[in-house]
Amino acid sequence: MSDNTKGQERHIARVFDRDLEAVQAMIMKMGGMVEEMILEASEAMVSRDEELARKVLTQDKAVDALEEQTNEEAARVLALRAPAASDLRTVLTVLKISGSLERIGDYAKNMGKRTSVLARMPPVNGASNSLRRMAKAVQLMLKDALDAYIARDAELAADVRLRDEDVDQMYNAVFRELLTHMLEDPRNITPAMHLHFIAKNIERMGDLVTSVAEQVIYLVTGELPGEARPKGDTTPFAGAETLE
Repeated sequence: MSDNTKGQERHIARVFDRDLEAVQAMIMKMGGMVEEMILEASEAMVSRDEELARKVLTQDKAVDALEEQTNEEAARVLALRAPAASDLRTVLTVLKISGSLERIGDYAKNMGKRTSVLARMPPVNGASNSLRRMAKAVQLMLKDALDAYIARDAELAADVRLRDEDVDQMYNAVFRELLTHMLEDPRNITPAMHLHFIAKNIERMGDLVTSVAEQVIYLVTGELPGEARPKGDTTPFAGAETLE
């Protein structure tokens, strides 16, 4: 092989590495935005801050735009670079994670929409703080899943995956708390139902963060986890729809 040919191959490899780094940087930016949305949506709910809730809705549009940009860049890499097996896993993982992050953003947006409705209703004592703790747990899961992605740490990703059961248990406790409020005072029924939909949004965020963690495991090991993860959601409202 001539020196010119070797030089061209090294140049192509450097360009490909830069392309992969750019795509992964988009994922990390998107993840940071979604983390912020989770925290701000839960804070808006507790403080009944409609302006902050509207900010979350605006952020969702930015997340959607970044997902589209990420997918376009990943598709370009696939089309032009013909990546080898390990690099192909990276690109495929990016596509999966970006989709999960976009959906988490959608659920945070739905929390913001519910907050605007709840701000005009009597508060349900204690329930919002329970939901904020649940949202914080999911945000920390997402932070660790993204850290695992950067570090290529399958063990940390596996830990995140198991922590989703804790979120499910928190959801069950919130559901029972809201049901008690509804039984104690019929005036609590409508706001409690809105709070339940928010709780379900957060529980589904946990499921999506788990999917991110599973993609990290796939990226590192080449295989998705074989065993089914524990699920702790036992409420009869598990199929509730989110506010569109």
